Amino acid sequence: MSHPPSDEPDELSPEQPDPDQHAMMDSNEILASAILDEPQVDVTQLYLNEIGLAPLLSAEEEVALARRTVQGDFEARQTMIERNLRLVVNIAKHYSNRGLTLLDLVEEGNLGLIHALEKFDPERGFRFSTYATWWIRQNIERAIMNQSRTIRLPVHIIKELNIYLRAKRHLETHGITDASADDIALLTGHAVEDVRRIMQLNERVASLDAPLDVDPTLSLGEAIADDNAHLPDEMLQLEEIEHHVHEWITQLNDKQRWVIERRFGLNNREACTLEDLALELQVTRERVRQIQMESLRVLRQLLRRRGVSRDELF
Repeated sequence: MSHPPSDEPDELSPEQPDPDQHAMMDSNEILASAILDEPQVDVTQLYLNEIGLAPLLSAEEEVALARRTVQGDFEARQTMIERNLRLVVNIAKHYSNRGLTLLDLVEEGNLGLIHALEKFDPERGFRFSTYATWWIRQNIERAIMNQSRTIRLPVHIIKELNIYLRAKRHLETHGITDASADDIALLTGHAVEDVRRIMQLNERVASLDAPLDVDPTLSLGEAIADDNAHLPDEMLQLEEIEHHVHEWITQLNDKQRWVIERRFGLNNREACTLEDLALELQVTRERVRQIQMESLRVLRQLLRRRGVSRDELF
């Protein structure tokens, strides 16, 4: 397959995705990101900048505002909350990397702050920040525990899983003690690969939640946690992204699809450089880049027409 070389300069576009920068991502995720990525507003930084403008309260101001709050002064209540938001952020930062984003931690901490204000007695003689810290921590820690207690799966996956589990129990009551995915697929009329994929998610959830015999306070997941392993919901997300990506690229012409598949390393291939593809196509590196960017534009337009956004996939 050959094309006339382009006379345009052999330069990389600012839009050009670099697979080397995404070494930790699945190839389908990289392509989906390249299609869907738009300039993102850093909401966390905006929030931190905004609350940083509010000056801290002196002890005297705090007592006066707290007394007005007790009397039902809404404006004083709001001021007390707003001037203590930085306290919440400082506490929330200590709980990073526990499964919740900083904004989620801050939101939970803010609820603790509000609860503390409702119970605070300014006549007791201690600072509000000292009293509020306990409630803020309590709320954040409770949210982390609730979030990590179980692995959540989408409703439609749970429904499908229940179908297979019922089929498995039915087979077991009829003498098949170790029903395979093939047995369940035959009974339900579903594809064997679908049954196997969903049942694997269930097995992983069950095994990770199971307590250890040597220490009932620890689960198996806590004992053998692998930071690099995908959780069941992450596995499901990757599979859904892969399904969407393969559907999208069928809308490209043969040349565009070939470049996208090779450039992003789809179908278990290694991602190729522009130079590699240029040699195979016998065109310039810039021409390959043009085909890639043209393909991404086609895919973006397709997704906009279908109303697909980044938030639906990531």
